Amino acid sequence: MTENPAPTKVLIVEDEAIIAADIESRLVKMGYLVTDITRDGERAIALAAEKHPEIVLMDIMLEGPMFGTEAARRIHEELKLPVIFVTANADDITLDNVFSAGPFGYVLKPFEDRELHVALQIGLYRHRVEIEREKLVGELQRALEEVKTLSGLLPICIECKSIRDDQGYWSKVEKYIMEHSDASFSHGLCPKCAIAALEKVGCDVPAELRDAAKKQAKN
Repeated sequence: MTENPAPTKVLIVEDEAIIAADIESRLVKMGYLVTDITRDGERAIALAAEKHPEIVLMDIMLEGPMFGTEAARRIHEELKLPVIFVTANADDITLDNVFSAGPFGYVLKPFEDRELHVALQIGLYRHRVEIEREKLVGELQRALEEVKTLSGLLPICIECKSIRDDQGYWSKVEKYIMEHSDASFSHGLCPKCAIAALEKVGCDVPAELRDAAKKQAKN
């Protein structure tokens, strides 16, 4: 048997009690769960931290010294919660203040139930996309931190081919590269060194090995 999904939790921040009660009634009829109602910005931040709503409906003009735009900005920045503004003001100054707070939606009073529902759903969707984007950016940053790369001018001895590291110690080329990259080595002999080793112990040198050595010399 499929269980019904839990109702979306909403915090209402509205300075007019009658309007707040009306919004709560509409939300409940649409299947939402109202965690709390407050008319104060500081109290809204505290309730958001305590009750963990999934989205906040915020009026701009609130009781107390804090505007809804400031409360919304802090709720989003500190608690990573989406905020939808619900207000009767639509002048340019108000809109500029709203946009500066990074809203996830805007509903102009008076509004129909459908408008409120659509705004809430778009806000929740945008919030999910933002969380996924931040998660992806974090994963990419961690991946980049794990990548080792070699760049710049490397001090190398012209005789033994050892490389000097940042602390002034000299290391064999393969050791240095393995410590500063994801590369590893399988050891063997190049054609030139293979011929020298064979001649040293008095063994015949195959023709194909001499041909390979000639190609090596050209590179």
